Amino acid sequence: MGAFLLSVSVLSLLVLFAVLRPLFARSPALAACFATVSILASGALYWQLGTPAALDPAMLRAPQNMAEARAQLQARLRINPESVEDWRLLARTYAAEERFAEAAQAHERAVALAPEDADVLAEAAIVATRARADLRFDQTAIARLRQALTINPDHQQARWYLGISQRQAGQAAEAAETWQPLLKLVKDDNAREGILTQINQARAEAGLAALTLPNAEENPGIDVEVTLSAALLRQLQAHPQAQIFVLARAADGSPMPLAVERHAVRSPLKLRLDDADSPMPTLKLSSQTQIVLLARISLNGTAQKAEGDIESAPVNLRLPAAQLQKIHLDI
Repeated sequence: MGAFLLSVSVLSLLVLFAVLRPLFARSPALAACFATVSILASGALYWQLGTPAALDPAMLRAPQNMAEARAQLQARLRINPESVEDWRLLARTYAAEERFAEAAQAHERAVALAPEDADVLAEAAIVATRARADLRFDQTAIARLRQALTINPDHQQARWYLGISQRQAGQAAEAAETWQPLLKLVKDDNAREGILTQINQARAEAGLAALTLPNAEENPGIDVEVTLSAALLRQLQAHPQAQIFVLARAADGSPMPLAVERHAVRSPLKLRLDDADSPMPTLKLSSQTQIVLLARISLNGTAQKAEGDIESAPVNLRLPAAQLQKIHLDI
């Protein structure tokens, strides 16, 4: 950045010399004063209204670690403090570093900018609780979880953590009722079994009968296991916002997925794609006999494919598929 600024300064002096040459001939002192003021004013104006951080070489490369990711986000927020997404990413970065108090402060900024966003509300409630010494949900966090569910009743994080807050408050029956819809919303078999265990523990505490998992035959699908190499997992530590997308498309090459799920980065990831994962009611996985299955890691966490994303080789699959489909991702 120093070399760039030096070049700009020299160029500015050359331009001003050409423009002010007649004045130099009559009054050198006045011309020098005018040139100095012009350069300083231009620099100050750029510093206030321009993008000085863009001159920093560290801002032009992908972050290599959590510290660089945090520094880039902080620099971007100094330029544009109205970016909800950057506040969320900064909060996630702090949380990944276990700096939960600072993560909670960043989430508060996001909530102030997007008070009707269910994801923002749920994340703020969860991180604020992790910042507390007793790890208990206070009334503000509970209110935000309830508001998130009012906005989106299928919000899995908000539903899960609201149930935890109810268990903390000794409301076992209410917690079990809050969690029960997750048995249909969550597709990962291991996660569903864990949720069912928690539900039945809460129901037993409330004097209620145990539940069983819904029959998978009622909604046939594809069982998938995604694994990531150790090197890839290390690389993704610098991208706390990264997400894994697992999707099935028609074999005819249609770009619209028949089914898609998004998950936080972990390995192994086990899930089941079925008709409940279809983004379009008229385009179902069960209507196909041949599909293409693949997994993609989005570094920025969005569904739209972007440069730098990591994608598996497509797997051609005939339906129905009884066997577990395994996908491995590496650098």
